[in-house]
Parts: sequence; structure tokens; C-alpha cells
Amino acid sequence: MATQEQLELSGLIKSVHQRLRDSAKQQDPEAVWKEHVRDAGLLKSYAEAMHKLATCYWDRTMEVSCKRSNSRIEWVVASCRSYFHGATPLLYLFREKDDKVMQAIDGIGHQPDHRPYTIDRIRLLDVGSCYDPFACFPDFDVTAIDIAPACASVWHCDFLEAEVLKSLTEPLISVEHRSIDAFPSEHYDAIVFSLLLEYLPSPDQRLRCCRKAYELLKPEGILLIITPDSRHQGANAKLMKNWRYTLGLMGFGRIKIEKLEHVTCMVFRKCIFPAVGKRWCDIHREAYMQPVLNIPQDFNESKVDGREQEDEMAVCRTEEDEGEIREAFAGLPFLDS
Repeated sequence: MATQEQLELSGLIKSVHQRLRDSAKQQDPEAVWKEHVRDAGLLKSYAEAMHKLATCYWDRTMEVSCKRSNSRIEWVVASCRSYFHGATPLLYLFREKDDKVMQAIDGIGHQPDHRPYTIDRIRLLDVGSCYDPFACFPDFDVTAIDIAPACASVWHCDFLEAEVLKSLTEPLISVEHRSIDAFPSEHYDAIVFSLLLEYLPSPDQRLRCCRKAYELLKPEGILLIITPDSRHQGANAKLMKNWRYTLGLMGFGRIKIEKLEHVTCMVFRKCIFPAVGKRWCDIHREAYMQPVLNIPQDFNESKVDGREQEDEMAVCRTEEDEGEIREAFAGLPFLDS
């Protein structure tokens, strides 16, 4: 049974997301987002609520082996390790598949000259990190960013506004402000969007985030996207397939999708040859598919009627809503507060 504090914290988070989406339907989404990023008081409250939910109300039974399979943090770590490391890294299996597709496209003209993809530590960019949950894994070299960092190891950064510069070899940081303003292109092995895209109020902003991730990833790097999904397996299949189509047009190939409890987890590989991703789109496109990144909440009617509400927690919530929010943090590793 959720405590009153837990309900209030989850209510704040839900209300922030909903108000952003509602405002973006009535105003310019870019102006809405910039105003949100400038609201230091709200961002501080949001970060504190996220941090407290993750660290104080995380279900400790997740440490039991029967529950670990539903931990998104463990899922990301395991997906990265199996792709980059191990006796037979999956990276090389998908490289062979890409070559076969290119041979089908170019015929004998395709003569691949690949280099080994060798790394000691997986260079990972955690976007919307909150409190840097991947820092505890020694085989990961983590850059954690957020518009409202909850701990000192997380850099302040608005990913939508950050530049990508070929001239850089390391992120452009401000030690004084603990911020990052620009990133080098093709720098990261893996990028994580865990419950991030739903925060952004417009489909175009989500699309820009994914395009930026494509620029920041090395060829054959992976983008790991985790999105809330409390419905039964397959209920959002069309939406997820449209995501695959949209990212395929950029040059991504989806190599893994898995439905966990209350979330759907996906891995997208930056194909060596963009034509590989686009070929999938040409073959599998259906009439409903468009290059857009919608989420189910985009199609919901607004619950805010335009009147000023004195209480941030005044958004109506069902028991299913509360379960979804509670489970959204069940996969985060426990940290003592």
C-alpha cells in the first residue's frame, strides 16, 4: 500500500508531465520547454521527488533473483555487456547481418573493410539520469546528465540544446557550473533514454533527441530506450513499430525489444551503413506509419481544464496510474539517503 508521501511525490511528477503536454498543445512546444527549463523551483521539486521515489520507495524485493528480470537498470547493463563483451559479442553478429543486407543492395560491389570494435569500458551517456544509477558498475565509463541533477556526479545539461561538434574529443564542460554545453560526435558506445522521451512534450522534440543520439554514437553503437507501458504485451505494438520505422529512417536498426513489468525496453543499433535501416523501412512500411515519435499520452484528452489549481497534486489519478508510477521506479538501484 502506497504511503501518503509516495502518492504526493508521484502526483507531482505526473502533474509536471501532464501540464507540459497540455501547454505544448496550446502554445509553441519550444517556448513551453524553455520556460520549463528556466523554472528552477519546479525543477528542484521535481528532482527531489524523483530521487526520493527512486531511493526511498524502491521495492527491496527487486534484489531477489525472481524480480531482477524486471529491473531496467539491470536490463540496460546486461544488454550492453552482451552486445559489446563476452565470448561472442552480439555486435559482430549484427555486423554480419548488415553486410548481408548491403550485399543484397549493392551486390558484388559491397566489399566491407571492418575494424575490430575493442573497448575496455563501455562509454555510456545517461540522458535524464537524475542521480547517476549506472555509476556503480566499474565496466562503464558514464557521463550522466539532467536538467535538474539530484546529485553531484550528474552534469547539468539540456540535451535538446546541447551542440554536437566534430572538433571536440571530450564533452565541453563548465566546472564552475557543473554543466555540459557540447559533445563530440561519434563519441559514445551506448546512450540511455530511460523514461526520458515521455518527459518531452512534443513528438518533434523526441525526434530531435534521437537524431542527436545518432550523431553522438559511434558506428555500431547502441541507443537503449525504455518507455512506460502498463498495458498487456502487444497493446502498443503499432506505436512501437512506428518508432522502429522512424528510427530506421535515421539509420538505426532495432535489435531487441522486451516487455518488462510496466515498461517496454528497446535497443537500437547505429548501422554502419544507414541504408540497412532504411531498407527495413522500405520493406515493412505500412499505411499508418509516419516519421513521428508519438506516445500514448499524446492522444489522451487533457485533464487540466484551464482553471488555476492551487495544489500541484490536484490531478486525478486512478489506482492503475499509481501502480504505473510506483513500478516506474522499481528498477532503480537502492541508494541510502
